[in-house]
Amino acid sequence: MSGLSLKDVNAAYGKSHILHDVSLEIASGQVVTLLGRNGAGKTTTIRTIAGLLEPLSGSIRLDGEDLTRLRADQIVRRGVVCVTEGRGVFTHLTARENLELVERKGQDWTLERVLDEFPIVQPLLSRPGGGLSGGEQQILAIARALMLDPRVLLLDEPSQGLAPVMVERVLDVLARLRASGLSMLIVEQKLDIALEVAEYAYVLENGRVALHAPCSELSADPAIVNRFLGVSI
Repeated sequence: MSGLSLKDVNAAYGKSHILHDVSLEIASGQVVTLLGRNGAGKTTTIRTIAGLLEPLSGSIRLDGEDLTRLRADQIVRRGVVCVTEGRGVFTHLTARENLELVERKGQDWTLERVLDEFPIVQPLLSRPGGGLSGGEQQILAIARALMLDPRVLLLDEPSQGLAPVMVERVLDVLARLRASGLSMLIVEQKLDIALEVAEYAYVLENGRVALHAPCSELSADPAIVNRFLGVSI
């Protein structure tokens, strides 16, 4: 298969078994969202894919290559890049310095390309990371991830804690990336955003895949969404 796939992945924190035989697929160029109530295992899935948590069993593959036991830095070099919930912005560095830290010769995504395709980054360049709002830090974190030349971009709660105006700006960035053909896996609590940006959804319940379907089908069946997520659409 072309893309990222998980097959029967189990993961735990110590004696707490969180993921139970989780299988999912993200085809090349596809945007997938991972949904579920708090504690369902969404962030654990992202961390396991990114190499921040070693799975107990199962396999994780990118375009057929086994990533299961690789270190996080090796996984990044193969093109799976994660924007974590905390964003990881270096607060004492300017936005430009945050971006230049990961810039490499010969990569597709350069600082020039980021600024050309996402002009919203330009006004941030001279400001320290610690002086940016939460939404501005999120945009910077996504821009920095792009400069690692991702084949698959993992995003954990990209709209969390943001003012509505910044949510719209982040949503615009994600829509542009989707249009560019970048594969993405998005964990998002705001259901309307998740279903708008993504094409396909997996729903976790107690660490297991309880449901998976096109986002259009979930949008058309509020009863299913309410049953598994406890929200109305």
